[in-house]
Amino acid sequence: MNFKDMINEQGICILEESDKKQALLKLIECAVNQGAVHQEKTRELTERIFHREGLMSTGIGIGIAIPHVRYEGVKKPLIVMGIQPRGVPGYAAIDDQPVQLVVMIIMGKNQHREYIDLLSHVVRFLKSDEIKNKLLQAQNAKDAYNLIKGA
Repeated sequence: MNFKDMINEQGICILEESDKKQALLKLIECAVNQGAVHQEKTRELTERIFHREGLMSTGIGIGIAIPHVRYEGVKKPLIVMGIQPRGVPGYAAIDDQPVQLVVMIIMGKNQHREYIDLLSHVVRFLKSDEIKNKLLQAQNAKDAYNLIKGA
């Protein structure tokens, strides 16, 4: 699985939210609106995302967070991305810096290998300062999507 193949323009949000909880809720809403998650499983998805964050923050540092979950309520694997150029303070990233890029990965319960591969691919892709900076300058989802696809 490839990060670029799993994200679409509708899965990218320029976030207004500057609070971790609200940013995550916005990305969950984005995932549900794309039809990748059974509507009746929205509450369960929300609980699982926040449970995962409670175990350990998914803020990996350098302005990036990768909340992720595997569960049976997903129709198809999905990535949604939130971009908050000002940053989300208090995300509890390992470097204590505000998170500017939040990439949520939602996978099926039995997709462990694909899940690990995708996590690795997302981290490698976003570690590029050039790509990260260009994403933060994107004016809208279309610009961000075109950057991702062209990188």
